[in-house]
Amino acid sequence: MMIYADNAATTKMSRAAIEAMTACLEEEYGNPSSLYALGQRAKERLEQARGEIAAVIGADPGEITITSGGSEADNQALRTGAALGKRAGKTHIISTAFEHHAILHTLKRLEEEGFSVTLLPVHEDGLVRVEELEAAIREDTCLVSVMYANNEIGTIQPIREIGEICRKHGVLFHTDAVQAVGHVPIDVKDQNIDMLSSSAHKFHGPKGIGFLYARKGVRLVNLIEGGAQERGKRAGTENVAAAAAMAAALKETAGSMAETAPRLRALRDRLIAGLREIPHSALNGDAEKRLPGNVNFCFEGIEGESLLLLLDDRGICASSGSACTSGSLDPSHVLLAIGRVHDVAHGSLRLTLGEDATEEDVDYLIRNVKEVVEYLRGFSPIWRDLVQGKARFIL
Repeated sequence: MMIYADNAATTKMSRAAIEAMTACLEEEYGNPSSLYALGQRAKERLEQARGEIAAVIGADPGEITITSGGSEADNQALRTGAALGKRAGKTHIISTAFEHHAILHTLKRLEEEGFSVTLLPVHEDGLVRVEELEAAIREDTCLVSVMYANNEIGTIQPIREIGEICRKHGVLFHTDAVQAVGHVPIDVKDQNIDMLSSSAHKFHGPKGIGFLYARKGVRLVNLIEGGAQERGKRAGTENVAAAAAMAAALKETAGSMAETAPRLRALRDRLIAGLREIPHSALNGDAEKRLPGNVNFCFEGIEGESLLLLLDDRGICASSGSACTSGSLDPSHVLLAIGRVHDVAHGSLRLTLGEDATEEDVDYLIRNVKEVVEYLRGFSPIWRDLVQGKARFIL
């Protein structure tokens, strides 16, 4: 039996996405910048995809720029906000301590270039407090970037309220919505979002493609110079087939969200309830304000890497945090940001369910996680010291 429970890392391409991509590869393979009919058909297919993507998030087609994925979109959004701010004499940026590294590393570069950055604390429930964000805004604040839903613990931030505060103070608002698009309803106009990043492979599209929404009037700064593609904001011949596949996947995922999300939330809650039965364990992040399929736990007295390997032996694909940092031995910066100590953060497990998950899958996950945690604790010197009272339990 194999259970794929790492959908936050990547998702399986949907049949609709594969068919859309194949059709383009076989029939609409022309260069969309070419003037002859084959190229113009490819251009029409690209613009159709752009329009379908825009419709899902309440945007206009001209506000969608196709990128190579979420990391590029994040970089372009931050670089844009910083450049526009600098022209106006504003060089202060606000973000949070548990953003994806595509945000954090770009902010570090901007600091080296003279910008000042405030990273808001994230509370134990994994949520940003809007009053703390508003208090952090200064006269020279040019940009706020807060992720829509965390990639590790799945907590969903109060995006509309954050957008309202930014709009009131005349500050651009960007959200990294890589984990959220296709999984929760989004309306960029209603939520006062100025820029939004997304990546196709998180909602059953292909890898290597994503998009950046930028509100009309926000003039993007180029990361890639060259041709005039994407309204001159991203040079390079467009990957029409991947764009068509991304649009098809998003249209299908968003269209079934009203049906799949409540079922996923019920499975998520069943999984949380089962794992909470393990002694000295803790759910990371708010139990309700989280993505429908995300479950993230810490288990005291074990190492997450060993847990993952033994679960893999039992046919379970899971992770201990972001796929982008899975090779690191350091504890998750997200878990440290919400107050988990190093020893506890090392024993983390992220299970992210897909739309095809069943109750039987969830029960299999619960049973095997319980057995593997018990097995690992059986020969853990840390657990022995805890049980014998030589060390104090934290969870």
